[in-house]
Amino acid sequence: MAPEAFDERNKIAERSTTRAELLPEEQAAESADPEGQAREVLRDSDRRTEAPEPTMRRRPEETA
Repeated sequence: MAPEAFDERNKIAERSTTRAELLPEEQAAESADPEGQAREVLRDSDRRTEAPEPTMRRRPEETA
C-alpha cells in the first residue's frame, strides 16, 4: 500500500495535530518538528497494530 493511502486511511494528518502536543519527556528532548514526530509515531503504531510481529509460543511441556 502506498504511504499516502496508508496515511489517508488511518487519518494520520488529523490525528497528528493532536498528537503533536508534546508529552513532558518529549518537551525535554526539544523536538524540532513535533508534528512530523507525531506522524511517525502514529504511522509506526498503526503499522504494528495492522501487522503485529509474531510472538514466540511455548508449548506447556516447554515451561518450567
